[in-house]
Amino acid sequence: MDILFSSEITVLGVGNTILSDEGFGVRVVEYLRENYEFPEKVQLIDGGTLGVELIHFIEGTKKLLIIDSIDGGAEPGKFFHLRDDEILKHFTQKISAHETGIQDVLTMLEVTGKKIPRVELLGAQPYSLEAGTELTPEMKKLLPVFAEKALEILKTWY
Repeated sequence: MDILFSSEITVLGVGNTILSDEGFGVRVVEYLRENYEFPEKVQLIDGGTLGVELIHFIEGTKKLLIIDSIDGGAEPGKFFHLRDDEILKHFTQKISAHETGIQDVLTMLEVTGKKIPRVELLGAQPYSLEAGTELTPEMKKLLPVFAEKALEILKTWY
């Protein structure tokens, strides 16, 4: 699917794809793109580790679903679902470049009066952050599970 600027709904996968499970959000978006079709009002974005540059892709969207690996100090594979202000609170405790970038983007949109009305984040505790371009087998098994969770959210947004 082509990137459409200012789509009504944006699914944003973030993460570093050269650190195994850190790239989970990007891999979920790839999985969604390969296995499902979406209405034109939905854009799927591989945000990788872009950071503040993401503002150009999500500004004007009304509903944003972020998918990411989350180090919440939990058991590997644990599912996280954060909404709106919970997301900024989560990112204030994180130090990775893409998470800081998302926090900056959401904050910039808010202070300029362009806050995204609805933001949700789906995440999973990574099994490994070792160098490598493949997800661990355990994290790969979560791809269809997270795709279904994303679809459940998106269906309530159409």
